[in-house]
Amino acid sequence: MSDDRHLDGNAAGGLLIDIFGRDMTAELGCCGHCGVVSLIAAVYVYRDAPGVVMRCPACSTVLMVITELESSHRVTFEGLRWIQPTKS
Repeated sequence: MSDDRHLDGNAAGGLLIDIFGRDMTAELGCCGHCGVVSLIAAVYVYRDAPGVVMRCPACSTVLMVITELESSHRVTFEGLRWIQPTKS
């Protein structure tokens, strides 16, 4: 699903800081479908969906979806097997 509509994971960096309180783009994540491990900065981000959709750069599986609620955000971890925080 590589096309001109996607951005890299850095496009969601500010939103991830708002939600998790820290920069998440340098964290590693594992796709639950194909097993590829990549930086969050390398995922494909689609901002023209209902919410922000993050997809695996290898197989295009939906990894995370962030939707905005009235007073907060909801994050679903659709196909993300794990996230490994880097040392800060």
